[in-house]
Amino acid sequence: MIRSVISGFGHAFPKRIVTNKELEETIDTNDAWIIQRTGIKQRYVAGEGETTASLGEEAGRKALDRAGITSDDLDFIIVATTTPDNTFPATAVDIQNRLGMTHGAAFDVQAVCSGFIFALTTADTYIKSGMAKNILVIGAETMSRLMDWEDRTTCVLFGDGSGAVVLSAHQGDGTTADRGILTTHLRSDGSHKEKLYVDGGPSSTQTVGHLRMQGRDVFKHAVGMITDVIEDAFEATSMTAEDVDWFIPHQANKRIIDASAKKLNIPPEKVVINVDQTGNTSAGSIPIALSQAAESGRLEKGQMILLEAMGGGFTWGSVFLRW
Repeated sequence: MIRSVISGFGHAFPKRIVTNKELEETIDTNDAWIIQRTGIKQRYVAGEGETTASLGEEAGRKALDRAGITSDDLDFIIVATTTPDNTFPATAVDIQNRLGMTHGAAFDVQAVCSGFIFALTTADTYIKSGMAKNILVIGAETMSRLMDWEDRTTCVLFGDGSGAVVLSAHQGDGTTADRGILTTHLRSDGSHKEKLYVDGGPSSTQTVGHLRMQGRDVFKHAVGMITDVIEDAFEATSMTAEDVDWFIPHQANKRIIDASAKKLNIPPEKVVINVDQTGNTSAGSIPIALSQAAESGRLEKGQMILLEAMGGGFTWGSVFLRW
């Protein structure tokens, strides 16, 4: 059986760091309130010349280097983003050009904060079917450009950044002892649209719009939806929370992460958390956290890694893989 193994990883941030203290100077908030409600201490904000494509390119190049391949070896580039450089063409096509790749195909996936999970699942499907051997999967965002910087309930939550992985085909035995992605689970429910959305778009207002969120409702649904797709992953692999070596969740809010881990009986020492330093980078969140954990040496060959996310729509999903 063909398995999709993560053979390379990388991440990138804008140069500018915006701390909670800095936000205190422009909006009615304070460092203690933000940390208590979200766990966030700082976030990265893109400046002039820094875009979703430039951040994605940087993370992608690092992932290719670590995989020991070049863009010539890629079959696809899949970019998960809510904040494309242009309405069209896809940001993935721009990154493809920046990497000097003129073959294969590149396209974007839009599932907001779940985008990387959706993109990774799509890439896994191509590889398992034999249609591809190497795919660059990127989650990249400049969420700061969707913020209403007078809305303290949302602007303190989000940040900019990008993470990337190279997914490569490897032969497995078809058992859970195989390295690579073992199971993926995706969900969506459009009836929750008004709870987390952007109030603009080319077809509706002809503007970019700003992010709007009903925070309490999002929190209420998040924990249940997250555990739903994780329980599906356990059932599909006949594993339990005890088999998880590292839980790498979407970095939306530390309270959601803590509540989800507790409900799943995953101990805190197995949870990768970077939301305090990055804020919510939407589709960039999981690949950034994964890249940082791998770079630090925490992820070891053969370990079981559980990824999950929930985003506007609502969308949510999980990926269970062996490193």
